[in-house]
Amino acid sequence: MKKVGPRRAGSRAVGCPTDRLSQIGRNASSRRPWSPPRVLGWSARRSTAASYRVTSHPTTSGRPPTASCPFDLCDGSGFLHDAATNTASDCRCRPQRVSQARARSLSGVIPRKYRGVSFDRPPVTEIAPPVTAAVRRFANHIAEQLDAGRGLWFFGSVGTGKTTLAMLVSRHALEAGRSVAIYSLPRLLAEIRTTFDDDRGNSYTDLLDRLTAVDLLHVDDVGAEKTSPWVLEQLYAIVNARYEDERSIMITTNLERDELAEQINERTVSRLEEMCEVLPLWGPDARQQRHDVRSA
Repeated sequence: MKKVGPRRAGSRAVGCPTDRLSQIGRNASSRRPWSPPRVLGWSARRSTAASYRVTSHPTTSGRPPTASCPFDLCDGSGFLHDAATNTASDCRCRPQRVSQARARSLSGVIPRKYRGVSFDRPPVTEIAPPVTAAVRRFANHIAEQLDAGRGLWFFGSVGTGKTTLAMLVSRHALEAGRSVAIYSLPRLLAEIRTTFDDDRGNSYTDLLDRLTAVDLLHVDDVGAEKTSPWVLEQLYAIVNARYEDERSIMITTNLERDELAEQINERTVSRLEEMCEVLPLWGPDARQQRHDVRSA
C-alpha cells in the first residue's frame, strides 16, 4: 500500500470542496445584500406621489408596455417606481388596467351598425331632445359616471332608439379607455350556459367575476328572455354583484317598470332603479317608418 506523507505547511489539496465553499462564502459576504422593492401603503403613496420618477417596467413577455397612462403619471405599466428609495406603488391607472385585462374575454365590440352613430345626426337627432340631452351629459362625463357606479335604464316601445343611445354611451366609454361588455340578455345567458359544459369547476365563477369587474356592463333586451328559475337566478347574480361592487350597468327593455318586475323579480328591479337613471322612450317604430319610406 502506498503511504501518504504529511502535508507541508501552507499546502492544500487541489479541488477540496471545503476550500471552494469557503471561497464562495468570502465572495458572497463582500457583496451588497439584495432587497426587494418596498411597497408603500395607500396613505404613504399619496403623500409621496410628487417625488416619484417614472421608469420603464417590462411586461411579462419582456417587452415594454405600449399603452400610455391616461393620467400621464406612469410609463403605461400601471406602477410608479422611485429609484432613490427603491419603492413602488400603484398608479391611478392600475385599477382600469386590471379591469380591462379581466374583460378581454368578454364581448366589448360595438356592432358595425352602430359604429357611426352621433349625437349630431339621425337617427339620434330624431329622438326626444330631453332624453338625448340626458344621455349626452352622461357621455360627456363618462369617467366620473363610471367611477361613481352610475348607469342608465332605457325603456319604451320598439324602434324608439334605445339600443342606439346605449351603443353611443358604450362607444364613449371605450374611447375613454374604459372596459365595456356588450350583450343582449339572451346571448349573455347562452354564454353563461356554456360555462356549465366546461370541465373547469370554476368556469362559471370566473365569468361572473369578469362581468362584475368590467367598468360598464351593457345589456340589451332585458325581459325578452323566457323566464325560468335559472334565468332569474343568473340575472339577479349579475345585477347584485355589480350593485355590491358599485359598478355601472346600462340596460334596455321594452317593458315598463312594473312589467319588468313581474318578468325578472322585484329585488332585481329595485337594485337597477338605485343604480340607474331611468329614461323613457316612446313613439312610432322608426325602423318601420324607414321601411315604409323605402317601399313607397
